[in-house]
Amino acid sequence: MERTSRIQVLSPAVVNKIAAGEVIERPASVIKELLENSLDALSTRIDVEIEQGGAELIRIVDDGEGILPEDLPLAVTSHATSKLKQADDLFRVQTMGFRGEALASIAEVSKFRIRSRSVGQEMGAELTVDCGKRGEVKPVGSPQGTQIEIRHLFCNTPVRRNFLKKPGTEFGYISDQFTRVALACPRLQMSLTHNGKNVYRLPATSDLLERLRLFFGSKTVDQLIPVEAEHAGVRLWGYVGHPALNKSTRKSQYLFLNGRFIQDRSLQHALSEAYRGLIMVGRHPVAFLFLEMPSDQVDVNVHPTKAEVRFRDGQLLFRLLLSTLRTRFLQSDLQSELSLNEPRSQETAQHSESRQAKVEQDLVSWAKTQLERQAGLASSTEAVHSTAVPNAGTPAGNSPSFSDAVGEHRPEQTKSPLPEIYGDRESRPESSPVIDDGSDASREPSSPIGTEADLRSDRAHLDYTRPQIQALQIDDCYIVMSTDQGLTVIDQHALHERVLYERSRHKILGGRVEVQKLLVPLTIEMEEKPAALLLDHRDLLQELGFGIEEFGRGTIAVSSHPVFLGMNVVEDVIRDFAEKFDSSASVTRRELLDETLHMMACKAAIKAGDRLTPEEIVSLLAERDNVEDAHHCPHGRPTALVLSREELDRQFGRLGA
Repeated sequence: MERTSRIQVLSPAVVNKIAAGEVIERPASVIKELLENSLDALSTRIDVEIEQGGAELIRIVDDGEGILPEDLPLAVTSHATSKLKQADDLFRVQTMGFRGEALASIAEVSKFRIRSRSVGQEMGAELTVDCGKRGEVKPVGSPQGTQIEIRHLFCNTPVRRNFLKKPGTEFGYISDQFTRVALACPRLQMSLTHNGKNVYRLPATSDLLERLRLFFGSKTVDQLIPVEAEHAGVRLWGYVGHPALNKSTRKSQYLFLNGRFIQDRSLQHALSEAYRGLIMVGRHPVAFLFLEMPSDQVDVNVHPTKAEVRFRDGQLLFRLLLSTLRTRFLQSDLQSELSLNEPRSQETAQHSESRQAKVEQDLVSWAKTQLERQAGLASSTEAVHSTAVPNAGTPAGNSPSFSDAVGEHRPEQTKSPLPEIYGDRESRPESSPVIDDGSDASREPSSPIGTEADLRSDRAHLDYTRPQIQALQIDDCYIVMSTDQGLTVIDQHALHERVLYERSRHKILGGRVEVQKLLVPLTIEMEEKPAALLLDHRDLLQELGFGIEEFGRGTIAVSSHPVFLGMNVVEDVIRDFAEKFDSSASVTRRELLDETLHMMACKAAIKAGDRLTPEEIVSLLAERDNVEDAHHCPHGRPTALVLSREELDRQFGRLGA
């Protein structure tokens, strides 16, 4: 049988295009390669200019050592480099680049021009490459250093060009690469310009915190904890965030090895383990960590983009990072530094460490009293102070008086500890709740739990024959009630989160979102990439009730938000949106909407530590019948636990009595 094809050597053009597919994924990949070349040239200043997210123009100018005129053709030749001489050099790489593929690959898929003057040369030289077609080297006037200009990236590979995102999104990726280099080399003077607008002007500094403050703001920097350790020739230093400073993704974890930004699962796992028990599951710490070690202890030649490396002794680094952070945390008074968003009563703060024991004590007291009451053994002096929760339709004004849980009487608070989303309960008569009537946004927002008027309008009829249910709030966190199944303990945050999630989901899908317009827009400063991602998803945010606009470099102006979401959490929600958009590129719009609603409901729901009025407890319990899955919160956690009568009898030794 005759062969249909034979093995042949690929042309240099095809080889370079294949390499471009591996190394040059998007404009940000070009920025990464060129910045690394400038660093290897010992530059002290780098200026980056971008147009249309890098698709139309990328220009990088540095003041480094420059390139000799006779070496310019070699600079755009595949596998030509001045950084390696023999194979063994791969195992002690001390430069950022070494493969010799980047410029050749870039010049193959763009209109490329390089101009350079090296040290000691009176004139510079220029070389142009038009989609792989190389021109002649020409003498030009040029300052010392190198200028590289790339126009119309992927102009001869339209399929690759069509896969590029919107200019704002692509510039966000570029900003990421710029940030990584700027943090790794704070002594480097740098600038970044996009479409003629100055984005960053970074002066050289010897203080890393000063540079961190320029990128992430004082609010973040003020919550950083310095760390430093050295062992077996490896030095670890940098800053990690206070446990209160946590994110929904790992995007704020920066790890540098000998000045190179890397991603390593083992070290990320060590970081997560160090914070275990200090932050909630699903949240991730903030970190800016630097590793310095001999180059022969690490192999950086395991990934085309050099983003991943292989350590000779990865377990040593894992243990070093984990032990360093845990030791540092033990030396820090993390509790005293923690800043709570919502005020807590003095009694709650004093007993925060014994919360679980107190809850158990109250549950036992409650169960014992209920059983003795049912058996006719309780005297009037033994009764548990509680809220009598009638049928869900019973008007709030008819509710009995409310007092605290068993054990200690808590002093009255001068101001409600609940979030601002409840409105001013202090100045509102209990018999005159605020009713959410869907009028314009100038009204006062109603309680997200809902008032008795809300519940009456939601139900076709009221069943007054249902017997009263005794319920009380324990430790401002759980609601305990007696039901036909036994003793039911409800997590107030989890249940309210489920209620808000289903309410907002039905309204958004039905196009009935109630919006609170702001007389003065809320301005939020952030990095360029998250700001660009928010603007790219403006239509989705509008569906959710958020009106946003660009307000200058890296600043977003919020002009409206959903009524049920309090103003005090809007900024946190917007920042979480940006992180969610950055990590959810592969999910559908419906999935992204669902995840976003989960996050919004969690932010707006009442929290553990929020004391509820009798009316709010009534409304919250009544809402259990109005949601599709009252047993679990949107994240899958149970909203209630039931302790059966049989189990109570067993625990109290009543079986067989």
